[in-house]
Amino acid sequence: MEPDRPEPLDLVERAHLVDPADRSHTVHRYGAPDDLADLVRRFWLPVWSVPPGEEAVQRVLQYPVALVVVASTYTTVRGPASGLSEVALAGDGWAAGVMFQPAAGAMLVGGTMDAWTDRAEPLEVLGPHTVPVVTAVREAMGAEPHAEASHRRAIEALAGLARRLGPVDAEGRLANEVVACVEDRPEITSVALLCAEVGLGERALQRLTRARLGLTPRWLIQRRRLHEAAERLRTHGGSLADLAAELGYADQPHFTRDLRTVTDMTPGQLAALHRP
Repeated sequence: MEPDRPEPLDLVERAHLVDPADRSHTVHRYGAPDDLADLVRRFWLPVWSVPPGEEAVQRVLQYPVALVVVASTYTTVRGPASGLSEVALAGDGWAAGVMFQPAAGAMLVGGTMDAWTDRAEPLEVLGPHTVPVVTAVREAMGAEPHAEASHRRAIEALAGLARRLGPVDAEGRLANEVVACVEDRPEITSVALLCAEVGLGERALQRLTRARLGLTPRWLIQRRRLHEAAERLRTHGGSLADLAAELGYADQPHFTRDLRTVTDMTPGQLAALHRP
């Protein structure tokens, strides 16, 4: 199991609206083993140390997937966040998380994902089989949360949770294909183009994404654009109007509105965070 190698900003970084001045935490990221490729995107293990009396707010444009997180003081199973996901770090701590593939969410919660959009619950609601997983992760991470050996033990426990889900069904594989198509093909800028690419009518595509993702096809396309925008704004040297056109927006005001609605920042404000 090898760590992911960013080039130069990996997919997690384009989703994470990290403030360059924030030195409060380190995120260790690992890819999924081959046998879990259809179920797990990656594992991530943040370790933080925030000065007393302060908070470090982490802001993430989440992917259309379910997450499981085990920390020293809490556990969470979370559906996709339709807006901006925010977590405030304080004190010293760690967490170990699984980012599942789109197909896995409904398998994990035992139902459709439309009931889990913008919802988070303690992991234990999924059943007593989660208790040994939580115990194993906490034992692995407790003493040396930065150590690779600790990470691999925690990941092994979390991978066991994923392996309980079994093989992905045909609908799940199609959900993975739809999301991969949107994320890998920036020229797909409309639901009609996505339907043509995956060979589904619009109503069938809507039903699939509602059940397996808890989201709409239009949301998928907008989120991909915002991920790309967040990455490009870190290094972009041209005009915002040109960038909006490259991202497939009709004009700059539409681009600005989309980004500000979700992140509460304009493109200029987000770019300013990363200027020398």
